[in-house]
Amino acid sequence: MGERYESAKAIYAKFGIDTDAAIETLKKVPVAVHCWQADDVTGFDNDGPLTGGIQTTGDYPGKATNPDQMFEDLDKAFSLMPGLKKVNVHASYAIFEEDGFVDRDKLEPRHFKRWVEFAKKHGIGLDFNPTFFSHPMMKDGLTLSSPDKEVRDFWINHGKACIRISQYFAEETGIPCVMNIWTGDGFKDVPGDRMGPRMRYKESIEEILSEPYDFNKVKPCVESKVFGIGAEAYTVGSAEFTLSMAAMHKDKCMPLMDNGHYHPTEVVSDKIPALLCFFPELALHVTRGIRWDSDHVLILDDETKEIAQEIVRNDALGRVYIALDYFDASINRISALVTGFRSMQKALLNALCTPNAYFKELQDTNQMSRKMVAMEDAKMLPLGDVWAEYCEQCGVPACGYYDDIEKYEKDVLLKR
Repeated sequence: MGERYESAKAIYAKFGIDTDAAIETLKKVPVAVHCWQADDVTGFDNDGPLTGGIQTTGDYPGKATNPDQMFEDLDKAFSLMPGLKKVNVHASYAIFEEDGFVDRDKLEPRHFKRWVEFAKKHGIGLDFNPTFFSHPMMKDGLTLSSPDKEVRDFWINHGKACIRISQYFAEETGIPCVMNIWTGDGFKDVPGDRMGPRMRYKESIEEILSEPYDFNKVKPCVESKVFGIGAEAYTVGSAEFTLSMAAMHKDKCMPLMDNGHYHPTEVVSDKIPALLCFFPELALHVTRGIRWDSDHVLILDDETKEIAQEIVRNDALGRVYIALDYFDASINRISALVTGFRSMQKALLNALCTPNAYFKELQDTNQMSRKMVAMEDAKMLPLGDVWAEYCEQCGVPACGYYDDIEKYEKDVLLKR
């Protein structure tokens, strides 16, 4: 333990903060790493372009193009990430090795056996997502809300298959699997019927949730979005729709909020305590939207810090499932994975090292001027020294990790 950490520890102690306890708590908080940053959301079941409101930009060399490269890159990224991880997998990352290709409505747990093996190797859990995009059965921009029953049934069967796969993940790893239902269903221009697609969407999700599963092991979520590429005028799964769906089926699913999926003036950090008043659990996809839902690599910006603060100050680390969701093809993809994960970890550490109980006391006793001063003073506390200690205890560098990534790029990525 270095002198700088000892000094920082003493400074934090004056604010009533035990940095040793903060470090130990953070070591136990899982953050799900999204596999789709490693290959620009391409997946293993589709050679065509991304469709259905999904778009990546950039052509940085070295992306993963098969399962072996994907696992190799995740291994490398994990070696530079402190703390507890999960892996978030999309259904399009099924691995067909034994009996050949099957379509998404017929996926089985065996198609994800290697993901389970990877998770067990690292002693971590898996989260899962049905893939309702980049597929010929997404017709006229619609899946679960389509007026075509054949289309709806295909995607309902896909969702049910994903429930079974999620149960498999949870039973094999011993860790609950968060399964997120999100579609890009919507219209480019003003619809003539707003309610009809939503009623079909509601019935389709309810049919998916009728598939048997243990809610202690499988955590289905419904995720909203304010607009999408090609669905600028109307999205079926709006915030009001998904929150109502989760509230009506609280014993079967929970809400998931992606902080890129709202109007630019809305912040998810404010929504977290509101939802915690009513939901036992909720889930997050943490990203960074610049002007719109642009899925930029997560950094330690104000909203990321505030999201972490609201989780910690409301004693909700055990109630909020944290996952990352962004994709940038213009920079080194492993650097993107590592930087985003470490930014979330820094935000959580910052929240754990904040005297929130003191701030609450000042607010409840109407000492607002003192509260403002105290909150501003806390921004200058030596978090970097606590972060360095945390990283050292986790066996990863606190900074300067890009040299290692650059070497991997030269030795591995550029040779693909």
